Amino acid sequence: MNNKIGFTTSVPVEVIYAAEKIPVDLNNIFINNIDEARKYVNQAEEIGFPRSSCGWIKGMYSIAKSTEYEALIAVIEGDCSQSHALFELWQEENINVIPFSYPHNRNEGRLEQEIDNLIKRLGTTWEKSENWKKKLDRIRSKIYHFDQLSYKKGNISGFKNHLYQVCSSDFNSDPVTFEEELDEEIYKSEINKENYDFIRLGYIGVPPIITDIYDVLEIFGGKIVYNEVQRQFSMPYKTNNLVEQYLKFTYPYDVFLRIKDINMEVKKRDLKGIIHYTQSFCYRQIQDILFNKYINVPILTIEGDSPQFSDERTKIRLESFIEMLS
Repeated sequence: MNNKIGFTTSVPVEVIYAAEKIPVDLNNIFINNIDEARKYVNQAEEIGFPRSSCGWIKGMYSIAKSTEYEALIAVIEGDCSQSHALFELWQEENINVIPFSYPHNRNEGRLEQEIDNLIKRLGTTWEKSENWKKKLDRIRSKIYHFDQLSYKKGNISGFKNHLYQVCSSDFNSDPVTFEEELDEEIYKSEINKENYDFIRLGYIGVPPIITDIYDVLEIFGGKIVYNEVQRQFSMPYKTNNLVEQYLKFTYPYDVFLRIKDINMEVKKRDLKGIIHYTQSFCYRQIQDILFNKYINVPILTIEGDSPQFSDERTKIRLESFIEMLS
């Protein structure tokens, strides 16, 4: 058996590396190729997944079945509510599944216990895990710099801003190569001319299943210079230890913590509008009410279901939104 550890959303990846295993974010594998992604969704529906279940959940199920993993980590508190059922399904199929939870009330003691359980299940130590935090924090500081260049120089595409932050959940299973590629992108940005000829936009919500949304926005004169959840995956705060780091991680906790973070970045990056992406059949769609109430820039809500390119209706809505902002 290989030593790959798959997971359903960002978890303390330092523990996986400390255990000398290979972390794999199943989401990133799923959406890497749109034709393959559609195939994975269809495979899940063929075995009985309802049409109204989340496309990401269906994709991750099929990904996990297509490749051999030593274990799968399922986040059953602090992520999609359907992850719990996915965990049960994998259990029934005799897959080695490790549950992990982010306590809703951000209780420090409970989170420490969850990380401790993960450390014990993977057979490593706190010391090794904290040492890996120091190694990965050095790369994260470069991701932070790349993100700053994105809105300060304006010469980085919205997709690349998204890509290097979303991939920091597992560092593409190879931190050395990931860092080398990131260094090259930073170098290009630093030597290229600044570009501010676009409408400055933010993107909030889970990463998009609509794969060309960044390119479409730039065709119409907008550019994403802030990716909310993806930025959170990169752990953009200076912290002293793993528990503190994953307490500051806003994604798994209540929406009001996210709204506070979003409003700070709206002001800091001088955003003119926000694209809120919601996944079909996801409980987070309801949070759109609160985003519209407490975020003080125009918001356009886009919904996606299965892996796809932007349809004509979505393109018209994006174009009209940018025209309105300009």
